[in-house]
Amino acid sequence: MNLLAILSNIGFPDILDILLISIVSYQLFIWFWGTKAFKALIGIVALSGVFVLAKAWGLFLTTWVFQILWQVFVILLIILFQKEIRQMLERFNPLKSIGLKHGKLLNTWIPGFSGWAFDAAKKRIGAVVIFEKTDPVSGLITRGIPMECDPQPEILNSIFYKESPLHDGAILIANNKIIKVSCYLPLSTREDLPQEWGTRHRAALGLAEQCDAWILVISEERGEVSFAFDNQVKKVKDEQELSFLLETQVFAEKEPEKNMRQVVLSWFTRRYKIKAAVFGLVFILWLAFAGQQNFEKRIDLPLGYRNVPEGLVVSSPILADISVTCRGLRKDISLLSKENMISSLDLGSAKRGKSFHTITKTNLTLPNDRIDIVHISPARIEVVIEKAPKPDIREKEPGQDKPAAKG
Repeated sequence: MNLLAILSNIGFPDILDILLISIVSYQLFIWFWGTKAFKALIGIVALSGVFVLAKAWGLFLTTWVFQILWQVFVILLIILFQKEIRQMLERFNPLKSIGLKHGKLLNTWIPGFSGWAFDAAKKRIGAVVIFEKTDPVSGLITRGIPMECDPQPEILNSIFYKESPLHDGAILIANNKIIKVSCYLPLSTREDLPQEWGTRHRAALGLAEQCDAWILVISEERGEVSFAFDNQVKKVKDEQELSFLLETQVFAEKEPEKNMRQVVLSWFTRRYKIKAAVFGLVFILWLAFAGQQNFEKRIDLPLGYRNVPEGLVVSSPILADISVTCRGLRKDISLLSKENMISSLDLGSAKRGKSFHTITKTNLTLPNDRIDIVHISPARIEVVIEKAPKPDIREKEPGQDKPAAKG
């Protein structure tokens, strides 16, 4: 396979194809990173590489076995990792942006809540508080007892008091109200989490992996306050920092605006090594499969004449061009050029005068027989044949060859 020939024929659809698959592959990598499904994803990539090599080298039995196993393997993966697949589809759902809009919290509410959080941490009272933002959370949590009240410290103490029947679970705050208590969150399946993290941290991160909610975690064992959001956990140092995060991040009315240049630059510079590796892998796979896909190419060729009867000449058209559209495997089509294609018209039976000739595949000489001719333009050509002119023999003037007279 001539890679240079394939690269020279890359068009806009090919570039778009590579970019789309690269973006999807990168998102899959980020979503599955650190989970049990990530190891399976690496295994799938490795097996795909073996399948590509087997197909490229013509290993018939290996290719046949892989084609049979893929069908069973896909069903098995769906059964084993249905939870991760569901989470991925939920994150990809374009309708999830249609959510609730929150009003601005009063400044008196935030300091009171921040003071309660660190007071509970000092007393080693564990708690999980969900702050719903744009994405609806109700479909991601289980159980939960409906309630509607203000998130005041007295109410929070009564809920998370160790002897309270409601303390074993999280509370959900939306629209400045506690709307559910004793909620159960999905646990994160990531394997790269610190060992000292308990169920609360794993539950908070598990929910943050599926939506844009911010989840406050108060550790009962270590007396720490943390925020889980956007696939990460951030430790909060004091009440002032917690109040600042609540005002500027959790309940911010409007995110800071960025111009297009900043957005594009941020996307390319963030995790650029991973993005470059994913793009390179996708590009290599594209090259491996590109030679096996059907491809069309149009080439303009000069039309020649052969077997012109003796004494006759083609007076019109003396120079003719035809446009030929070819279809075949990209590895074959990419090698086509004017140098290895010949178009000629057989005029062995032609006579003087005007005649019409249909141009077909028989008038073309191709590098191999795997290439199909899709279209030839023009399909017919008018040829005018005349008698060849006689050589121009000029008569010599009288006395031209006589020697000059001597004096």
